[in-house]
Amino acid sequence: MTAVLLAFAWALGFVFFAVTLPQDPPDETVSTDAIVVFTGGSLRLEAGLRLLSAGKARKLFISGVHRGVDVEELKRVWKQAPETVDCCIVLGYEADDTSGNARESADWVNGEGYRSIRLVTADYHMPRSLIEFRMLAPEVTVIPHPVHPPHVKTSEWYKYPGTALLIAGEYTKTLVAVVRVWIRRGFNALLADGDART
Repeated sequence: MTAVLLAFAWALGFVFFAVTLPQDPPDETVSTDAIVVFTGGSLRLEAGLRLLSAGKARKLFISGVHRGVDVEELKRVWKQAPETVDCCIVLGYEADDTSGNARESADWVNGEGYRSIRLVTADYHMPRSLIEFRMLAPEVTVIPHPVHPPHVKTSEWYKYPGTALLIAGEYTKTLVAVVRVWIRRGFNALLADGDART
């Protein structure tokens, strides 16, 4: 009976997760201190470079870049990027998953002293990315900037088994991230309580 209830709760949560994925074009009128891109598709890089070229932030940080890849190679993804943006692109080579992206990006943002970022990643990946980043840099204002890969039909996910499976996997990973946030907050609360008693 417990297993059935858990499966039902998971299914309800999955449907809610799927139907609330961002669909509307992001607001590009607001500027931030920096733009952060979690790598994983050319659309993400193109969006980050375009926003930087439009003067929407001081710097662009790209997390999870393969070693050996440089700024010039990334600029070939979006051929309209002007030479003037070269000085403002920073590459991170340490991350190999979403939690790594968040850690690498938070370390860089905090090190620069920035207070606001625009986070660029895929629409289905945005909820978990926000949770992971905000867990590490809760004081930084984050403007989500989802991109919409054409092969992932998030608006009609129920018609496409591949998309449904992708979103289901992402939903499960998001649940794990939420649990990690709860554990981290509980641990920090215990530490704070212990310090207060000493």
